[in-house]
Amino acid sequence: MRRWLCTFTLLGTLIPPAVAVAQKPAVAAPGPMALQVRSEFLYAWNAYKQYAWGHDELTPLSKGHHDWYNKSLLMTPVDALDTMIIMGLTDEADKTREFIATNLSFDQDIEVKNFEITIRLLGGLLSSYQMTGDHRLLDLADNLGNRLLPVFNSPTGMPYMFVNLKTGKTRGAESNPAEIGTLLLEFGTLSKLTGKPIYYDKAKNAVVALYGRRSKIGLVGSTINVETGQWIDATSHISGGIDSYYEYLLKSWLLFGDKDCKKMWENSVKAVNKYLADNTRNGLWYGQVDMNTGKRLSTQYGALDAFFPAVLARSGDLDRARKLQESSYKMWTTFGIEPETLDYTTMKVVSPGYQLRPEIIESAYYLSFYTKDDRYQEMGSTFLLSLVRYCKTDTGYAALSNVETKAKRDSMESYFLAETLKYLYLLFAPRETLDLNKVVFNTEAHPLRKTWSNQAKDF
Repeated sequence: MRRWLCTFTLLGTLIPPAVAVAQKPAVAAPGPMALQVRSEFLYAWNAYKQYAWGHDELTPLSKGHHDWYNKSLLMTPVDALDTMIIMGLTDEADKTREFIATNLSFDQDIEVKNFEITIRLLGGLLSSYQMTGDHRLLDLADNLGNRLLPVFNSPTGMPYMFVNLKTGKTRGAESNPAEIGTLLLEFGTLSKLTGKPIYYDKAKNAVVALYGRRSKIGLVGSTINVETGQWIDATSHISGGIDSYYEYLLKSWLLFGDKDCKKMWENSVKAVNKYLADNTRNGLWYGQVDMNTGKRLSTQYGALDAFFPAVLARSGDLDRARKLQESSYKMWTTFGIEPETLDYTTMKVVSPGYQLRPEIIESAYYLSFYTKDDRYQEMGSTFLLSLVRYCKTDTGYAALSNVETKAKRDSMESYFLAETLKYLYLLFAPRETLDLNKVVFNTEAHPLRKTWSNQAKDF
């Protein structure tokens, strides 16, 4: 625990974390469904501890472990820590936090993917720091952020995809909007908490540079060269590779009050709703179009696209969010669990895997919070039943290689604990467990809050 004199220097206000925690209103005890989700979290977490402790991820079928690089970056512990805190697993969280603070080091000669390291590790460290006041976590975040900064040294200011944590060498000029535009929440929060403007400025400049290269009809494509600024693939959609770019435009406005991001969000979502939305006899979906002409290229929708109802709900567009969530739910129930991608005009599977993804559950949680409609907890019961029935193994949970055959794959990514089970828990937990109007989740479900603005009563 950080010392009592915890100073949020941007306002010069002394806010001891322990005091902030003591002041929060009493939260009702979680009900049976929330407790079941917490039990499933512990089941998966304990499997990780037994077979993969100290490594990045559990491989549940082989009862082993997987590290992303030649040395572990403690991906699962960092990603899962704030879930434990939210679930009230205090002892487990304290032990995990101490292990991270004692053993995690970024002084390693390894090349990492900037996007993934930012949303999982930087986001996780920042969120857990804000929830515990343990300054060692902020120090780790600052150290990591500084090692990631070289990615922005491209001619356009848009980041390269990869960077060596020790040497700062970068590569990967061909990138996408998601990897370019999904950095401001984390780098901006780091900037506010450390008082170092460079983090905010670099990430903000990257977003502006990308937005400035949108087409005349307001859309972005799938692939762009960060050195030349030229588009390589003009396919526009809301799926993986673009998805969280839109999410962060909205959320950067909400978290930082950034009016540039507000304008970029409003202009972008208008174009997305005009050209990508597809009202069919089978419901509302979002497909793929040419970024320059708006011509429809395909009618595919998938597990990653299912984040969009949450973003729409957070922006206040509840009607559209409800309709799209019903389509996502139809995707899930058609096969007993959602495929990675389907063709929504035929409801045939295009990509058959299920990667333990959280997005559809995230959207159910947002809609439940903002509408108070029991419909979304009913969806949550279906999601939980499917996960337990098809993905639970003798050792944690496993992804599926095929949702039609339900064949399992030897993978339990860290986001299953960071996102999937966190959102599922919050869907059933008492509403006051977390106020969506006072926190902003990064795309890895790490809640961030304006502690620099004297708002330290959110957890």
